[in-house]
Amino acid sequence: MNNNDTFSIFWFRRDLRLFDNSALFHALTAGMKVFPIFIFDKNILDKLNADDKRVNFIFQAIENLNFLLKPHKSAIQLYYGNPQEIFEQILSKYKVKTVFANHDYEPYAIGRDLQIERLLKLRGVGFQTYKDQIVFEKSEITKVSGEPYTIFTPYNHKWLEKLNQDNSCLKTWNSEDYLNNFYEVEDKCTLQLSDIGFSEIKDVYQQFQPNIPILENYGQTRDFPALDSTSRAGIHLRFGMVSVRQLVALALQTNAVWLNELIWREFFMQILFHFPNVENHPFKPKYQFINWINNEKDFEAWSKGMTGYPLVDAGMRELNETGFMHNRVRMVTASFLIKHLLVNWQWGEAYFASKLLDFDLSANNGNWQWAAGTGCDAAPYFRIFNPTTQAEKFDHENIYIKKWVPEFNTSKYCKPIVEHSFARKRCLEAYKSAL
Repeated sequence: MNNNDTFSIFWFRRDLRLFDNSALFHALTAGMKVFPIFIFDKNILDKLNADDKRVNFIFQAIENLNFLLKPHKSAIQLYYGNPQEIFEQILSKYKVKTVFANHDYEPYAIGRDLQIERLLKLRGVGFQTYKDQIVFEKSEITKVSGEPYTIFTPYNHKWLEKLNQDNSCLKTWNSEDYLNNFYEVEDKCTLQLSDIGFSEIKDVYQQFQPNIPILENYGQTRDFPALDSTSRAGIHLRFGMVSVRQLVALALQTNAVWLNELIWREFFMQILFHFPNVENHPFKPKYQFINWINNEKDFEAWSKGMTGYPLVDAGMRELNETGFMHNRVRMVTASFLIKHLLVNWQWGEAYFASKLLDFDLSANNGNWQWAAGTGCDAAPYFRIFNPTTQAEKFDHENIYIKKWVPEFNTSKYCKPIVEHSFARKRCLEAYKSAL
């Protein structure tokens, strides 16, 4: 790179795609050559295990983007460290006019971006950010009073009403038409996974291709884990390999139930944005007084899929081996940990956060608090899934269970670690005494 050149920077984050990328479109059409970067944030990565598949997923996704950028003689430059220190290094070397990025709504990301914005302002560099990872953000969907919704159904109605009134929010940003405006980069970055403390895992990344027949039948088949009939869009949405605008447009054409799931995603994101306290505390403060048992042996049995409840064990083993768990089974396993074993929901939330490839703070937190009864619009505390009847209803032929628990129905399979009716009674008493 020529140190005398002036250019803009596009900072890839949760938007690892070249098409229909809002901030990327604005960067590439702003009249300056664009230097693309990605920062492996030390503050985040230092909390992960060396074999974390998500870091491999990101790394391989960026390699795919660099393959697409090769005809344009450019490449995403990789950095590892504290974002503020990285930008200080870049600004000390190069003449940067503007940094472009898409909005992020998690508490850590908001604080990080405020720091970066202050640094850039001191150096006379612009910082322009745009909405991209959701259709309606921040305070675009509120009550008449301007307060955020905390109940999903009215939020959902308002979301659909706003979309029907004006669907310009689904406008695509044809960033892919302007890739020649990337800055030419002669030297490809040589940063490797081992340089940032991670082991290499082959073939983690896969491109997302929507399965139209699955989406069309989503409402009838989504609850049956043996059918593998979910969209599998979660991880791609998490890291922005797909455009949420295009997915919503597809959902409007195919299935209202799937659209509903996409709206739930935005509901939880705006909850986290407006109520960042939920990251570490129950949304309903009175639930902090529940007398959890928090038996470590019970938690270990749950985490390893050795509870003696086949559907729970199948789900946990699927999670541990693949980084994915079927959504119906997520609800059953979460309910079991919280209400059968009386283990604090935050233990389970943290475990899922460490294992799920599609981990998203707002959705993970929102769904665990829903299962525990502690969250906004949560399931009532007295709703306790019976894991046996759930298995009978949604995996009647035990196809899913036998796939992940091969010793099921043999003498090698473990006995139940707790009896259902006893656990249910104990849970109700614990909740009642706290509330």
